[in-house]
Amino acid sequence: MFIKPKEQRVEVLIDVQNLYYSARNLFNSKVNFKEVLKKGIDGRKLIRAFGYVVSTKTGEEKPFFEALTSLGIETRVKELQEFYGGQKKADWDVGIVIDAVRTASNVDVVVLCSGDGDFAPLVEYLKAQGKRVEVIAFEKTTSSKIKDVVDEFIDLGADQKRYLLKK
Repeated sequence: MFIKPKEQRVEVLIDVQNLYYSARNLFNSKVNFKEVLKKGIDGRKLIRAFGYVVSTKTGEEKPFFEALTSLGIETRVKELQEFYGGQKKADWDVGIVIDAVRTASNVDVVVLCSGDGDFAPLVEYLKAQGKRVEVIAFEKTTSSKIKDVVDEFIDLGADQKRYLLKK
């Protein structure tokens, strides 16, 4: 196992929708974001933590956003787009990539909380810049593409008591 030096500067990027839907679909549960953040930091020096979230017209998610903020997670909010015919979309992939690239020079480690294989090129880029990249997600919904390129993969499903909230 890799010893994580306490002086490492860490950034945690949380794809909230990805983890939320994985927990709901796999375990009919909700994610304990406090524990996910704690695992991402893992005793090291937190520089920044971003949570990428989606807002709806009803605003019912506002207390959840406030809860993330109270944990020290800066929320990046995007409105849910609704298209003709009822299709809905809110994709944070480009925003996550831009933040990771923009802030990489300030950190030693980027912790990506998402199982989305679309992030594999980002992981490869960050590693080429000398960064350690860790992914925290649910193994069953994580792309093998991303697991193959990261320095470390942490499976949230392996410790459900810690990473999932009881109903």
